[in-house]
Order: sequence, then C-alpha cells, then structure tokens
Amino acid sequence: MDFLLDGQESKRLLFQKIQHSDFSDWLPFHQDPRTSEFWNGLPNDPEIACKEDFERTFFRYRNDLGGKMALISKATEELVGLSGLLVQDINDNKELEIAYSLLPKFWKQGFAIEAAAQCKSYAKANKLANSLISIIHVDNIPSQQVALKIGMLLDSSTTYYGNPVHIYRLSL
Repeated sequence: MDFLLDGQESKRLLFQKIQHSDFSDWLPFHQDPRTSEFWNGLPNDPEIACKEDFERTFFRYRNDLGGKMALISKATEELVGLSGLLVQDINDNKELEIAYSLLPKFWKQGFAIEAAAQCKSYAKANKLANSLISIIHVDNIPSQQVALKIGMLLDSSTTYYGNPVHIYRLSL
C-alpha cells in the first residue's frame, strides 16, 4: 500500500518526501526545547535527535511503513513542518497514525490542522484503513486540539516508549 503523501497538496502546503538536504531546515525543531518538553527519551543533542528523526523516516520509506513528508509552504517555499501517515504497533495492534510536527515559528497558524486533514482525506480516498489514530502525550494539549479539530475522539490511554499517551481515533 502507498501510505506516502508524496506530491499531495492542501490549500497552502505541498507534501514531499524528506531529503537529506532538508536536515538543516528541520534542525531548528530539535533546537527548540518546547518541541520535546512532553516527550521523554529523546537525545539531548539536537543534531543527534534530528539525525535519528530522519533515520526513522528513511527506514519507514524503505519498509513501506509510511512516513512523514516535508510540508512546504506554497507561498514561500519554506519548510513548515513534517506530517504523514505512519504504520504503528500499539498494544500489539497495527494502526495507521496521522503524525504532525511543525517548526515553532509556524505554530498557531492552522498548518497542523491543514496537514492532518490532508492525511485524513488521503487515507480515506485510498481506503488505507478503517480508522486512523494519533498518539499524543497526555500533556500535549495543542496536539490534542489538532486531533479534535479534524474529528478525532479520545479512544484510550496507554504508555508508548515510556511516555503516557492518549490515543485519539477517527473512523473512516
């Protein structure tokens, strides 16, 4: 199945595969302490955290596990963030997750909602799953609000990589 939104567009965003050349544009995400304040277990060194982030994404691409796409502003051609559909193993179940992360300078401008909504539309149009989830730290209220705004509801709570998380779900 093709879980990658490469080439998809929303009103303000282009979705394209992450390239090694995107590293320096994404590094500020890991340099801002607010982006990791809710997640335990990440490397303290921003360069290592960014490298591991990219390695996980390239592994997903190679193994048909979906992956985050670079979100490019149509207006400015800047990298806004990363978003995509990820095959996840949650409590011994394979699930399809909508993931979204934005560079802090683009927070509170509706980009996360726009990207998540495009992921939802793509999954539905391509019949990729019966439902979609988002795995969100219990203290990450802004990300929970994005999930709610695209129609997801709190489904359950669990621990994911040592972090307390809520699982938001949307039936397709």
